[in-house]
Amino acid sequence: MWQLAGLAKPAPLTTAYTISLGTPEQMKAQAAENAHRPLLKVKLGTDDDRVRIEAVRAGAPDATIIVDANEGWTVEAYQKLAPELVRLGVALVEQPLPAGNDEALAGIDRPLPVCADESCHARPSLESLRGKYDAINIKIDKTGGLTEALLLKQEAMAAGFQIMTGCMLGTSLAMAPAMLVADGTPSSISTALFCLPKTATRRLPSKAP
Repeated sequence: MWQLAGLAKPAPLTTAYTISLGTPEQMKAQAAENAHRPLLKVKLGTDDDRVRIEAVRAGAPDATIIVDANEGWTVEAYQKLAPELVRLGVALVEQPLPAGNDEALAGIDRPLPVCADESCHARPSLESLRGKYDAINIKIDKTGGLTEALLLKQEAMAAGFQIMTGCMLGTSLAMAPAMLVADGTPSSISTALFCLPKTATRRLPSKAP
């Protein structure tokens, strides 16, 4: 497939392991069990998210952390939490505000980079994301196919967006084409993060075929 797409042969990628939303104690335990993993994606969207991230950081002191607020914050919550999360070593927050109600992101400082998920579908989405988001999450399920996903990545990188590659719930086989989207993102331009559900991450081969 990579040859048909005119791309370089895929290389091994770092994947994000998801820490499910729970009590701070539960999330700390999840993090401790997976502290050996280099990248953890933490589900948030509560009124007490700072305590949860403190717990996750205590459980996994060396892991890179990204968080997914699942449209659960207000702009005021972002402004309050962002400096604290940066202090705790969080690298990025995904979709903090509801899609379609995210205009406030354009008028504020964003010390914690913001990634569009529900707000980003295919190339026509990009124009509405400029000035509000620092990164986009490309999901083949949302773009409608690999061709559009690759074109979206190309245009997004040209526009200065960082790139995250994600997926909906599914099997490793269904997600395999997303490797081509996640692979080959120049670090000087953006950071490629390949995010999978826990079950799919366990079945993903350690080396690309």
